[in-house]
Amino acid sequence: MSAVKYDLIVIGSGPAGQRAAVAAAKLNKRVVVVESRSVVGGVCINTGTIPSKTMREAVLHLSGYNYRQIYGMNYRVKEKITMADLAFRVQSVIKTEIDVTEAQLSRNGIDTVHGTAQFTGPNQVRVEGPQAEINLEAERIVIAVGTKPASSPKVPINGRTIINSDQILGLEALPHSLIVVGGGVIGVEYACMFAVLGVRVTLIEKRHRLLDFADQEIIETLSYHLRDMRVTLRLGEEVESVEEMPPHPADKNPALENPAMGTVVANLESRKRVSGDALLYAVGRQGNVDDLNLAAVGLEADSRGRIAVDEHYKTKVDHIYAVGDVVGFPSLASVSMEQGRIAAARAFADGAATTNPSFYPYGIYTIPEISFIGKTEEQLTDEDVPYEVGMAYYREVARGQIRGDTTGRLKLIFHRDTRKILGVHIIGEGAAELVHIGQAVMALDGTIDYFIDTVFNYPTLAECYKVAAFNGLGRLHRYQAG
Repeated sequence: MSAVKYDLIVIGSGPAGQRAAVAAAKLNKRVVVVESRSVVGGVCINTGTIPSKTMREAVLHLSGYNYRQIYGMNYRVKEKITMADLAFRVQSVIKTEIDVTEAQLSRNGIDTVHGTAQFTGPNQVRVEGPQAEINLEAERIVIAVGTKPASSPKVPINGRTIINSDQILGLEALPHSLIVVGGGVIGVEYACMFAVLGVRVTLIEKRHRLLDFADQEIIETLSYHLRDMRVTLRLGEEVESVEEMPPHPADKNPALENPAMGTVVANLESRKRVSGDALLYAVGRQGNVDDLNLAAVGLEADSRGRIAVDEHYKTKVDHIYAVGDVVGFPSLASVSMEQGRIAAARAFADGAATTNPSFYPYGIYTIPEISFIGKTEEQLTDEDVPYEVGMAYYREVARGQIRGDTTGRLKLIFHRDTRKILGVHIIGEGAAELVHIGQAVMALDGTIDYFIDTVFNYPTLAECYKVAAFNGLGRLHRYQAG
């Protein structure tokens, strides 16, 4: 069977693959995208980012969480929230995002082939799909296959009561108690959502703090909120085994949404036993490389399925690039998009595109939301950088009171001598949007004085930047005067 020739083959249609394909198409290259699913969008649209963030919005809306400070702790938009309520909104957004992605690929003249891709030679890829088999050939190839939930022999995933993060919406009912194994971004985000819905959550994490790449003060604030929502944190603990217990006849209460749900028990290495109606296993993700036959092109992946790349996302094979979650940290959809764009530009325009990873923002959709950019206090302390901190609390600005979010805070870190912004760390609703103001100032090499001299709309959360700047300079001047 002769091969269909292209300039670029992109394996995977998630954010990284999509942007790589579009960037190459805009350079007048003939591009084909291979997607193993029957629809485009990859993990991001179908099981990961979009579903989880949409579910978060549904949780916040239906539970009335954001307005409890105003209307009282018993305020709810809907009294009995079901998994079907959450799935309804999620499926609607997924469908729209798939349509948007398909339209973007189509209007840029990009072909799409559905099936499993496998390397058969240095420039050849065979795609086996449900309808047909096709051979593709291209001078450049971009691997953007993403990841899948990691598995463990200690945790027997059954898709019902013991699930991974891709199976959340498949739960038949909202559990009354939930065990979350893994205190990374995915585990903590889902722990927050279920806790807001009134589920008793136990979060088990083998490290002694959550999200250790983020600012410690911000994570301490998050941990306080988790405990305030009655989440039990089992930090420094590791799961030894998980077992599913049959439901007890006495537990069958027809008033419950799912009266026959059994009990899952997590046995910890410390000999503790944690029980719940369901268990979510969220300990990392694995590169989706099993079917690629990387050996055919002289590539290999590490034990977590990650492919090594250089700063331009080129693998050790000159004409093959890898982008997105399959290359590892930070595994953010926003960064994956940028990686795809840069890889395509490097492949065909010889370095026409540039980027600065130090200005990539992080968004963590916990409840409350967290977002940050730049260095943490811990990093600057380790690097012996003289810095000062300015802090603003949402309760200090009118918008915080209006929104009912009086617990959020914004933290500016700036150099004591040059006054340049070194980091912005925010916890509170709207954090992922608010951080971009700090990002722009940092990217333009601005100082804390920018916020002093700038007028922000009133009432807005953006005013927090000005409050934090005054707070920080006040501390600086007091120390200098002393």
